[in-house]
Amino acid sequence: MHQLICDGTTLQSPDGRALACSMGRSGLIPAEDKREGDGATPIGTWRITHGFFRPDRIEAPDCALPMTALSQESGWCDDPDDPAYNRYVTRPYPTSHEEMWREDGLYDLVFVTDHNSNPPVPGMGSAIFLHCRNPEGKPTAGCIAIARDDLIALARMFTDETVLEIRPAQPS
Repeated sequence: MHQLICDGTTLQSPDGRALACSMGRSGLIPAEDKREGDGATPIGTWRITHGFFRPDRIEAPDCALPMTALSQESGWCDDPDDPAYNRYVTRPYPTSHEEMWREDGLYDLVFVTDHNSNPPVPGMGSAIFLHCRNPEGKPTAGCIAIARDDLIALARMFTDETVLEIRPAQPS
């Protein structure tokens, strides 16, 4: 099993590298306390299930996980009252959703975790992704983000057993 360990500031890769990362603007929170739109990153161990890439900006990475090209119609439902909550949707979509075709480059490469997915519990958080980091290191809306080149390199190590463990920093 390939394990990524994130303490909210650093992501430890399976090959031992410590990569700078960003997390949710509200910090880390126990998964059972996670709520839609709270801006927090849920503590726990989440399997990385599949990924998306923006084909006009990068090629599909060499990755053992299923990869799907994004399009301008790509979205992710974040409406707790919708049957497609915490699922990929095609835009235009009638309820609240996130646009995955982003101009800021954050979703040039994005991997989906299984947080709140089997089945999704309405309101317990959606779209907890591992994606490209803002160049200034700005916080996310709840995801974990690392530099695009680092994410491309990590993708080569991902298998269907890869997990992302999010945990508080250990005291020094």
